[in-house]
Amino acid sequence: MTFQSIIDQDIKAAMLARESARLGVLRMLKTALMNAAIEKHGAGGALDDADAMAIVRKEVKKRQDSIEAFEKGGRPEMAAAEKSELEVLQAYLPQALSEDEVAAMVQAAIAEAGATNRKQMGAVMKILSEKSAGRVDGRTLSAEVQKHLPA
Repeated sequence: MTFQSIIDQDIKAAMLARESARLGVLRMLKTALMNAAIEKHGAGGALDDADAMAIVRKEVKKRQDSIEAFEKGGRPEMAAAEKSELEVLQAYLPQALSEDEVAAMVQAAIAEAGATNRKQMGAVMKILSEKSAGRVDGRTLSAEVQKHLPA
């Protein structure tokens, strides 16, 4: 079963359960997936699961940025709405890595890249982005790499 068919089933379930908030988020996600498929493959195209997950991560990132902006702007009600959308979207992402797993992965990537200072951070981040497969965000990886590499 493809990721998009799972989303379709969840939309139907949200309709039957009359979960309007969840339904809105799922419809938005389906639209984002369809737009990405059209952009990549043309009309009638479909995304593979890896591309679909990238779209979900992109939508999660948008929500995280919005929450941060709303909180800075003194709009807690808008931040709360974004947080509820974020919770729905995060249910479709793979299990996040723990702090210990991230630290171990960063140390292994630094060793693999042979990095000795922050100027080589790009090579380490490239390795990490491939290995983490979306289970940890870029900000967390970047901060962890900076802890382990001297300036």
